[in-house]
Amino acid sequence: MGNPRGFLIHNRALPQDRNPKERIQDWNEFHVTHNLEDLRTQGARCMDCGTPFCHSGIILNGMASGCPLNNLIPEWNDLVYRGLWQEAVKRLLKTNNFPEFTGRVCPATCEGSCTLGSIKPAVAIKSIEYSLIEYAFDQGWIKPEPPSVSTGKRVAVVGSGPAGLACADQLNKAGHSVTVFERDDRLGGLLMYGIPNMKLDKMYVVQRRMHILAAEGIEFITGVEVGKDYPISKLHSEFDAVVLCCGARKPRDIDVSGRHLTGIHFALEFLESNTRNILVADYQLEQDLSATDKHVVVIGGGDTGTDCIATSIRQKCKSVIQLEILPEPPLERTPDNPWPEWPKTLKVDYGQEEAISLFGQDPRIYCVSTTGFIGNSNGHVMGVQTIQVKWEQMNGRPVPVNMPGTEKEYPADLVLLAMGFLGPEDVLIEQSGIERDARSNVKTTAGSYMTNIPGIFTAGDMRRGQSLVVWAIREGRAAARECDIYLMGSTELPE
Repeated sequence: MGNPRGFLIHNRALPQDRNPKERIQDWNEFHVTHNLEDLRTQGARCMDCGTPFCHSGIILNGMASGCPLNNLIPEWNDLVYRGLWQEAVKRLLKTNNFPEFTGRVCPATCEGSCTLGSIKPAVAIKSIEYSLIEYAFDQGWIKPEPPSVSTGKRVAVVGSGPAGLACADQLNKAGHSVTVFERDDRLGGLLMYGIPNMKLDKMYVVQRRMHILAAEGIEFITGVEVGKDYPISKLHSEFDAVVLCCGARKPRDIDVSGRHLTGIHFALEFLESNTRNILVADYQLEQDLSATDKHVVVIGGGDTGTDCIATSIRQKCKSVIQLEILPEPPLERTPDNPWPEWPKTLKVDYGQEEAISLFGQDPRIYCVSTTGFIGNSNGHVMGVQTIQVKWEQMNGRPVPVNMPGTEKEYPADLVLLAMGFLGPEDVLIEQSGIERDARSNVKTTAGSYMTNIPGIFTAGDMRRGQSLVVWAIREGRAAARECDIYLMGSTELPE
């Protein structure tokens, strides 16, 4: 490491995000990059600790600890500190195909397991990654690099989310002819329509990478749904291998009275509609999917729920609350959540920060279970019925128990269900005869990415269930490697 006392001298510092009251007036990204001098200072805080859990990518207590991509974080932090920018970028890209995505939307599991973070604020790994890759783009260092050889093998990748794109990128690097099928009208999967523009800019960031991948020789076909418009059997016969990266987009629903009322929507339906409204000049946002001048209730406390809050605020909602059935997390790690596990502590994300700035309070309400919806004479939702819960141990597991006398109603003109996903959609899987596991995901043998049908592989959320973008990229890379071995008998693609 360049500065052995860096972590003692320098404090953790992040670039100041755009002011909440300013940024809620537009759909532009709210993060700001480090300047080069600050970037070097933050890189100097990396300890070269000898036990770099930051890039371990293991599962501890059911959660990711360290970077699932095994990013060589101490190495590129040292190069950043030394001002060796191009070398640092090369080291970053060695394990991560799309740091411009992860640097924006990853929750930074690497920072949760940073050794320095066990005694002081962690190294600012995520903001260094984000700033470094954007500097590389600004300098013109990120250019198309078409493969120099061709194997003559044809591979179809179904789905253009992070898993599909990473898989296609790796297989293209290996010299295979890759065609990516995407059912939406634009590429990117959830990168395009599941994450709001202020968090991940579609035209500047997502489309920028698509242009590079296309220039490197990958063929993209949009508006075609494999399994519906294009039989999987036909695809399998026309290509030497197929990799399914279709995600896990079957949303979790809620079975309570009043669920039939209009004005109750799944979160992705709301977010996708809003993104189309931003990108398409003549797109007409459906009134029922608009939060403008409405009381909005978001059910679900995860990242998608936060995105719904931020989107509702920008659409000029009248109010917004977020109902979470889990208890409020503690401010500090508890004894049963030691480093290097992911810290299960209270965090204020960008959406909550904006709600606090606009309405004066955190929108989250904890330990609340939704018991029903109230409708008006037109059959439209007008309220949400809830009850407080307490968590008790039953048969060794925590379960929510209703607390009589704590019933409450909240006004709601728009309800957004952001409770996660149950698994991949059914049509393609049922048509193909591909086996599922007990959780309804596509089944593969342990350590493998091939389905029960030889030559058909799967990766990402479709295989492991709903997860992070960084896990999807790792899965796509790993599936590409296994696919390359299937096609060629060996591979030079990295693990």
